[in-house]
Amino acid sequence: MKETFAIGIDYGTASGRAVLVSLENGKEIADHVVAYPHGVMDEMLPDSDVRLSPDWALQHPNDYIDVLKKAIPETIRKSGVNPDQIVGIGVDFTSCTMLPVDEEGTPLCFQAELKDNPHSWVKLWKHHAAQDKATELNDIAGNREEKFLQRYGGKISSEWMIPKIWQTFEEAPHIYDKADRFMEAGDWVVFQLTGNFVKSSCAAGYKSIWNKQEGYPDKEFFKELDPALENLAETKLRGNVYPLGTKAGELTDEMASITGLNPGTSVAVSIIDAHASVPAMGVTEPGKMVMVMGTSICHMLLGKEEVVVDGISGIVEDGIIQGFYGYEAGQPAGGDIFAWYVDHAVPQYVTEAAAESGVSVHQWLEKKAADLKPGESGLLALDWWNGNRTTLVDANLNGLLVGLTLQTKPEEIYRALLEAIAFGTRKVVDTFHNNGVIVNELYACGGLPNKNKLLMQIYADITNRNIKIADTNHTSAVGAAMFGAAAAGEADGGFDTITDAVNKMARVKEKVIKPIPENAAVYEKLYEEYDKLYDFFGRENTVMKKLLTIKSEQLTNTKQNKTHIKISIQK
Repeated sequence: MKETFAIGIDYGTASGRAVLVSLENGKEIADHVVAYPHGVMDEMLPDSDVRLSPDWALQHPNDYIDVLKKAIPETIRKSGVNPDQIVGIGVDFTSCTMLPVDEEGTPLCFQAELKDNPHSWVKLWKHHAAQDKATELNDIAGNREEKFLQRYGGKISSEWMIPKIWQTFEEAPHIYDKADRFMEAGDWVVFQLTGNFVKSSCAAGYKSIWNKQEGYPDKEFFKELDPALENLAETKLRGNVYPLGTKAGELTDEMASITGLNPGTSVAVSIIDAHASVPAMGVTEPGKMVMVMGTSICHMLLGKEEVVVDGISGIVEDGIIQGFYGYEAGQPAGGDIFAWYVDHAVPQYVTEAAAESGVSVHQWLEKKAADLKPGESGLLALDWWNGNRTTLVDANLNGLLVGLTLQTKPEEIYRALLEAIAFGTRKVVDTFHNNGVIVNELYACGGLPNKNKLLMQIYADITNRNIKIADTNHTSAVGAAMFGAAAAGEADGGFDTITDAVNKMARVKEKVIKPIPENAAVYEKLYEEYDKLYDFFGRENTVMKKLLTIKSEQLTNTKQNKTHIKISIQK
């Protein structure tokens, strides 16, 4: 019997990649990464003088098509595998990343008369400009004692579908009116591949307040947001919701010619990128937390029962693995914090020393930071450079670094930032564990675990748990490929269930990172202080939000002044 393969297409924040995976053993045969030409649009619209307000994060739909056109053919070329042997395609995507489309599924930003309106474009997951709508939505849902709030830790995030749609409705009503649907970008890519409008239960469950038993919130809830939104679920969110691992459709002739794959190749329902990592790491039972560690950090757990946990991102039945409740939490900044520090805050002598040593600035700082003992720097940080997703669910919180002196060195700050995101994860672990959703060990994947050994040891010490590392550089894509194989079915060379795929394809490294007892003891003391800062700035004190208000006012004044000067000059 000939060996069969599946392709996983992984859409991240800055790039997309295709990975060809063997269904025999999960080995990655070939891959190709395509950077988005337009990247993250957070300052200006493309080919326009329209400037974006703070907290906006948009993307260009053509960048997603670019991945299909370039990454898949190049992956096939590198592998030398015959397309006849490729039985399935899976798609994972950062979420909630949403776009308004017309009746034919064409993004509204492609229309000349709408392209200069920011609301016609893709709103990326880290678009936080809908925070005021999220806050209002949570107040209304709380007053109505909506049951769905319990499944999302008591708060709906500004990153999610409904606040983003509501923002569009209020700020650009003509865009809302012209939108036939608001789609998850993952579902939109599947539509491009198959021609079928198919909604993912994963994205709908975690990001659109959809429930397997109850569907979307009732009309009365949407009506209380605004009377014009009463029929939102039946109109602009309409469509059948399908469980993970099911077949969304088959590759169209047009897409086959573009990608080099065979027409009729099975395409799976899309999945959120982080969630795809769970089966890729072989996790199909409770007690094992999977951490996807990249620019942000997502945490996933499985449970047999639905347990209410305050401040988490979501509980979705069959949301990751069928037969289990999938729990999600997250930190909206991880690697982004280290990148910020290296790009904007390290002194020139560090850059020069790294260059002389023939290593990157990150590597130089890691080596220096590794010589420090826990607590030696006297520094402590909060990891809120991009807000807080779990447990405070507040995008208007920001970073904090305490303990600086005239003797503080760059490597000490770097280590404090590493420790900050580990403390943030410890808060997530404790929140789950203390509420009855047990966390016995950690599984790590993504870009950070293989790049920064010090970080992973700090994680083990601060959480006081063993950590297993993925034996792949593209865990989400491998998980997506697993779902593609499950969509194909055993009769067509795939698998009948995702569990069957996991048993054959999941891979983790043999080495286990274990906590160092003396480090764990010091970090326990530091965590007590972190916890105090967490509660004080996250719940008791409003200084961070007041600073943001003043910033927004000043930026608005500056923008108005520039506009006035421009008009005066023109006159």
